[in-house]
Amino acid sequence: MSYNIINLNSNLNSNLSSNHISNNNLHNNHHPNEPSSDKHPNTSEYNYHNYLIKNKRGEYIYEPKVNNIIKDVCEKHWSQKSREEMTDRDWRIFREDNEIYIKGGVVPPPIRKWEESNLSNDLLKAIKKAKYEKPTPIQMQAIPIALEMRDLIGIAETGSGKTAAFVLPMLSYVKQLPPLTYETSQDGPYALVIAPSRELAIQIYEETNKFASYCSCRTVAVVGGRNAEAQAFELRRGVEIVIGTPGRLQDCLEKAYTVLNQCNYVILDEADRMMDMGFEDTVHYILDKIPTSNLKSEDDALALQEEMMTKAGHRLYRLTQMFSATMPPSVERLSRKYLRAPAYISIGDPGAGKRSIEQKLEFLTEGKKKQKLQEILEMYEPPIIVFVNQKKVADIISKSITKMKYKAVALHGGKAQEIREQTLSAFKNAEFDILVATDVAGRGIDVHGVKLVINFDMPKDIESYTHRIGRTGRAGMKGLAISFITEHDSHLFYDLKQFLISSNNIVPLELANNPASKVKPGTVMQTPKKNQILYKN
Repeated sequence: MSYNIINLNSNLNSNLSSNHISNNNLHNNHHPNEPSSDKHPNTSEYNYHNYLIKNKRGEYIYEPKVNNIIKDVCEKHWSQKSREEMTDRDWRIFREDNEIYIKGGVVPPPIRKWEESNLSNDLLKAIKKAKYEKPTPIQMQAIPIALEMRDLIGIAETGSGKTAAFVLPMLSYVKQLPPLTYETSQDGPYALVIAPSRELAIQIYEETNKFASYCSCRTVAVVGGRNAEAQAFELRRGVEIVIGTPGRLQDCLEKAYTVLNQCNYVILDEADRMMDMGFEDTVHYILDKIPTSNLKSEDDALALQEEMMTKAGHRLYRLTQMFSATMPPSVERLSRKYLRAPAYISIGDPGAGKRSIEQKLEFLTEGKKKQKLQEILEMYEPPIIVFVNQKKVADIISKSITKMKYKAVALHGGKAQEIREQTLSAFKNAEFDILVATDVAGRGIDVHGVKLVINFDMPKDIESYTHRIGRTGRAGMKGLAISFITEHDSHLFYDLKQFLISSNNIVPLELANNPASKVKPGTVMQTPKKNQILYKN
């Protein structure tokens, strides 16, 4: 451990104003705990001096130097401590270092490594096989909260590892329950995950299956675009975990393919996106099908007691966890109705854009887009994702890129679900260099190594822009997003400028000086009183 040593005998008045050393100790030439003396008791020389030691966090620690040997009495850094040695202050510093912000009463300490997670040995083996070397910040805090059977609201950017943050505790919960028999399976699954899009639901399904085989848990993906009868057969046969989209889940419940009588573990992933897509009533319908007898008390104190009872195995109470990138009013309504005394986690600066993504804007006319696209593609290595707004444009741009001697493919809602899955799988396996996608398909894309996203067409709102560029800069990697801006995108200028500022990106002069970037859309501009006509004859 290295320190910067500063002798107090030198002139340090200018450096001491911000530290916490008392003035009395600074003016005395002896250690605070030693008697005042010019000589150290065990020496005959004036070799006992006071020093400030500056640690890695820039804090000054007041320490003695005896016979030119610094006494190593500085407190160890949290990384050098066992979990038992960690203090409240250590955990506070750890959370600050990892940008973990928490609310909601007493929250259990985070985990620093997988071995501290209290997950079963089987799951730890699965984690090791999946090559998850270190938990991400959302995993560090969300996993111990879930293992405490606490309701949770998690606010984290895309690519933060939140899928594993809820999948691993869910599997740990299901693993402790009796295996489903034909009779008990008639009461439905033990756990339910709801996601806004087919692609995202399938992605969660694949992530769950990566670990489920180690726990003898059966899962099924209930999504549109796939054979409904095959899904109904799987549900009737009995599965511990159901992962699905709101529309298809509602359809299965209405047709009595399944029930939710014993479902006490509920995950809502990307809740804000579900609300944006108009699924609020559908989500309420699904959650209302779960018996309220196991819903925890609305009183926070009683809810916490019931969580302790669940953890102790005395009785099962429903756990509901919600993950979202933002907290619009519709998501707040959802949380107030179904969550009880939730813990709140936010990773990074709430409301700020992704700082791991560099964002560039290209101001041009509609006719110059293809030429600029070709110039950019020549400068960067694949895989690259290009976003457009319409299905026919996706097909056209994909063909144009193919003519540029690149391997390109289009992905949009006009294609059958099976074709979309095959397309995405081929792109992940590097069979294509460039994916041209619409928003409908783009939300669930999670491809390792995408360092560039191009917005050929700007989306209709800043939320869609956020989700698009979130396809790069994932899992702590750096990314680049280049957006083509035309005069038709002025409705986004204000929000785009604020987003660039919040994510520490440069705001181009063309955007900063544009009148549309100075006023939020929908703002009613009042006429200055000095210009108002109060009376006209």
